[in-house]
Order: sequence, then structure tokens, then C-alpha cells
Amino acid sequence: MKQAGLIHLYCGDGKGKTTAAMGQILRAVGYGFQAVVVQFLKDGDSSELKALSAFSNVRIISGKNVEGFTFTMTEEEKRRVRQCMAQHFLQAVAWCREGMVDILLLDEIIDAVNLGFIEEQALMEFLRTKPRGLEVLLTGRNPAQCFAGIADYYSNVQKVKHPYDRGIAARGGIEK
Repeated sequence: MKQAGLIHLYCGDGKGKTTAAMGQILRAVGYGFQAVVVQFLKDGDSSELKALSAFSNVRIISGKNVEGFTFTMTEEEKRRVRQCMAQHFLQAVAWCREGMVDILLLDEIIDAVNLGFIEEQALMEFLRTKPRGLEVLLTGRNPAQCFAGIADYYSNVQKVKHPYDRGIAARGGIEK
């Protein structure tokens, strides 16, 4: 019998939410799990995605769904982003429901919910009714209490100090 899948929530304002979740994906993939990584609010151009794409048991749905900052978008741009993200989410859910996935990472989905691109109710419904053996990883800032409540693991990554505060941009191989 397959073990029960749990829900992980990596949140907070510190560096390392996606890094921790990607590390969990790597561990699971090494164990033979079928993994799906869905990135919201990112451009799809990250070193970890390049590395994970080398594995045959990883599917990646990412990027190019947001260009620039959401606060500078027109309503039409926001509508297109909302539609794209909804399609990505629904594709991942379909694969999970078909039994094709052992572990699912929804990277930055908490922020996508907070910005109105993904419906909170839709994500909660999926989490409540997910397949029994499916492990789900969520990342983002400022999760609603409902996500904190349903999570089996809740990690708050707190920023104490960050090079960005001194004007140092994200560096390839370290932050991207």
C-alpha cells in the first residue's frame, strides 16, 4: 500500500523557500518518484529547472507567464496571466488525479493566490481531495490561515539579512 502523501508549506520573506522545495523534489526523484514542478510568477529561466529537466521522471510546467511586475500590468495583461496560470494549475491537477504524479511542487502558488491569479477555493478543494498518496509542496509569502491549517509541514523562512538589501542582484547558480 502506498504511504499517505502529506502537504508541505514553505513560506516567509527569506531566501530558501523554492530551494528547500526543489531539494525535496530532487530527493523524491532520486528515490524514483514521478514529480511535477509548476512555477507561478517566475520566468522559467532558473538553474534548478535546467538540472531537473535532465530527469525522465520530472515534468516541468513553467514560466513566461509573467513578464515584469504585477503592479505594472494592465487589466488585459492580468487577465492573460490569470488564464495561463489557471491552465497550468488545471494540467497539474489532471495529472495528479490520473495517478501520474507522486510529488507535486506548486512554486509561488501562495503569491499567485494572494494576487488573485489562482482562486484560493480551487487550491483548497484540490488539497482537501488530492489523491491519498500524493505529496504536495507549496511555496510563497503570507499564506492564508486555511493553507497553514491544512499543511502537515509548515516552514517559515525568515529573512534576517539578504544581499539584495545592499543592491546585489540575483546571481546565476546561487539565487537563480
